[in-house]
Formats: sequence, structure tokens, C-alpha cells
Amino acid sequence: MPRSELTIDLGAVRRNVRTLLRALGGSELWAVLKADGYGHGAVAVAGAALGAGARALCVATVAEGLDLRREFHEARVLVLGPVSNREIAEAREARLELAVSEEPIPEGIPVHVKLDTGMGRYGFGELPVLTREVVGLMSHLATADGDLRFARLQIERFRAAANLYPTLTAHVANSAAALRIPESRFTAARCGIALYGLSPFGSDPVEDGLEPVLTWRSELAAVRLLEPGESTGYGRRFVAQRPTWIGIVPVGYADGFRRDLTGTRVRVAGELRPVIGTVSMDSFAVELDRRLPLGTPVTLIGQGVRAEDHAKVAGTITYELVCGIDSRAQRARRVVVDA
Repeated sequence: MPRSELTIDLGAVRRNVRTLLRALGGSELWAVLKADGYGHGAVAVAGAALGAGARALCVATVAEGLDLRREFHEARVLVLGPVSNREIAEAREARLELAVSEEPIPEGIPVHVKLDTGMGRYGFGELPVLTREVVGLMSHLATADGDLRFARLQIERFRAAANLYPTLTAHVANSAAALRIPESRFTAARCGIALYGLSPFGSDPVEDGLEPVLTWRSELAAVRLLEPGESTGYGRRFVAQRPTWIGIVPVGYADGFRRDLTGTRVRVAGELRPVIGTVSMDSFAVELDRRLPLGTPVTLIGQGVRAEDHAKVAGTITYELVCGIDSRAQRARRVVVDA
């Protein structure tokens, strides 16, 4: 029996792509597939996104780009992160495109020059001399999900540079900007988190017409009654004050269900139940209102259990939560559906 099962709904991917394209109003959508598609499976999601109208694929590393090139021979694939000289040669041979943040600009490969307009990370402070390899200008917004004043300042800095080269592809918008900042939509927008139906704002994704792609399920592996004064888990963080039924779910922080998710809720037998005690490496406990049979379904994400709500409990963001789910066959089973 797998410890848990991840279901990836490619129909939801396509519907999210169409939602984003409507919001973009004519700008191209470039699908961001870093970290194995934010833990959803890069190849499967890429195929669905391209089929629904995405015009390019974006990854963090050349290795990720090569994986996609093997499946999608003609798609545009842009590597967003830094690359070594050896990787430039590999990228050139595979017909990838590179984001470049410092000189020299590589020869014989399409390049997108990255400007640092306020992220304070990668990027040129001022435009370099552009070579014939340069096909695009790009930047990265630091606060599109919150401080719109600073985001708009970045956009205007970028616009001043993009206006100098109107024939180049210009792209600065991420998911948050694509959905909420119309002036950020230049030639294209690089959308990641919204593609997977997760809110870039940490709110209910339905507010922006998004549909979660991932469902994460497990089941009860043990059920027991705690008498008053008895506890469950490391550190005795939960001590029963009254006779209390608990269920043990065979998923823990090694699977990506984080140690700081104590207090969140999951769905057990169709009902929301609290996670209690300390989340351990391979299991966590839920408080039940009655005895339930072994094998009772438990939904960790999906069916109204939102990754955004887990993130609030853990004090993090949905990006980190879903990227941290271990979908290797040794820990889980990933099932791709087209609903």
C-alpha cells in the first residue's frame, strides 16, 4: 500500500491556463515548471499547459530544461537561473533559451537580458550592450502579491528599458501581477503558482477563478482510544483531557507534511478534523469524534482542505508546501487524471 496518493488533474491545469489567458488580455502565458512543476510533475503539466495555449515553458536549471526538451521537441524553453560554461554548451545544443544577468552574453543561443529593477538578486543594474543573441528583456517583481506601490515602481523602471527596444520580447509579470496588475502585462507573463490553482495571495484561489490541481490523500493506519492523562507522539504535546479517539496517518515530514502543521485540519471520513500532537517523520495524529475503521480515507489537500490554510498554520507559503511533497514511488503514488 502506498503511504499516500497524489492526484494531478490536468483538466484543472488547462482551465487555469484559460483563466490566466483571459486575465492577460492578449499577452502570452509562459508556464513556470521549476522544481518538477512545483511538485506536480513538470512533464505532465507542461503538456496540458501547452495544449491549452501556453506559448513557452520556464525552468530554473539547464537540467530541468533538458528533461522538457526530450518530451517537447519544438517548445520554447527558457532557463531562468544561472548557468555554467558547460551548461551553456548543453543548452545551445538542446535549443534552450537563457536568462542572463551578467556579462559576457553567451553567443549562438537565444538570450533574455534580466534587469534588476528592485528584487536585489539576479540582474543587470543597467542595460548592457545588446548583442544579436538577445531576444528578450525581463525582470522579476518582488512584491506583486502585497506591496503594489513598489511593484508598480519596478514595472515603470522596466518599461523605461523595454521602450528602448520595442522589437524584443518583454516579460516581467508573475502570477500575482498577471491577475491583479494590468500594466505588468507586456509581451508575456511568467506564471507559476496560479497555473497549479494555488493563490499567489495566500487566499482562496476561487477568488481569482483558479482551481487546485493537486489532491493528496492517505488513510488511517491505526485507531486508538486515549484515556485521560494519556498522550500521543513525541514530547507529549497532546495529552487527553477526556476519553479521546485518535487516528494515525502514515504520512509525516519526510513526505512533506511539515512538523509545524500541528493544529491544521484534514478531512477524515468526509469531516474536518484537527491534527494533534507532534508531526513525526512518518506519521501524524488526528483527533476523531468516534471510532473509525482502519483504512478510512484522509484528505490532506483537496476536498476543501486548502494548501493556503496549511501554509497559514505553518507560517509559510503554498509554494514551499507543495514543492516539499515527496512524490517518489518509495513514499507515495502519483496519479495523473484528466477530469
